[in-house]
Amino acid sequence: MATNTDPAGPWSLVVPLKPLSQAKSRLAPVTGPVLRPRLALALARDTVTAALSCPVVLDVVVVTDDPRAGAALTALGARVVADEPGRGLNAALAHGERTVRAGRPRAAVAALNADLPALRPEELARVLNYSEEFPRAFVTDAAGIGTTFLSAVPGVELRPAFGGPSRARHLDSGAVEIDLPGIDSVRQDVDTGEDLRAAVALGVGPYTAGQWAAMAPDPDRPVIA
Repeated sequence: MATNTDPAGPWSLVVPLKPLSQAKSRLAPVTGPVLRPRLALALARDTVTAALSCPVVLDVVVVTDDPRAGAALTALGARVVADEPGRGLNAALAHGERTVRAGRPRAAVAALNADLPALRPEELARVLNYSEEFPRAFVTDAAGIGTTFLSAVPGVELRPAFGGPSRARHLDSGAVEIDLPGIDSVRQDVDTGEDLRAAVALGVGPYTAGQWAAMAPDPDRPVIA
């Protein structure tokens, strides 16, 4: 695979977020119906906070139709745009990419999941810096099946294929898999109770930590320092 010869520079990240009433349905057995949307928002707030703290990130565009989430993430410094296509995850990401490049045609763009509550800015920076070497690159989730991050350098379309076994689809599309050591926080998305425990063990941000503390006592729950 030929490497990129046009340095990407500061990155724009696109973060998709479902309406909170629909988000993270697989967490319902762990959270119950009341805490689930609160936890979904907490995951997104910690993800966006970490992303905006990354030194090579210029801005974060959140694609969502949820007014509560939109207000909360705007307050953190994200730019929120409506999910005008309304045709699912990949259409939302493509819409976010177009929004970014309408203002900065030569922007380097990356899609980032909204459920990375343990995200470390320095680990994200390593991933983004490595991504500059390739037209498109991606990070596989902790389960080794899905995708948590997909990048496209200037002049290259993102072509997202998230959802389900997306690792295989991104590989088939020609994107380069990023296999750096020490980027666990970029891999650890949260879809299930087991995922949530793994993220807490890595060390989640304050919003997720607060919701974790509000959940019913669990003897298997790791203690947050």
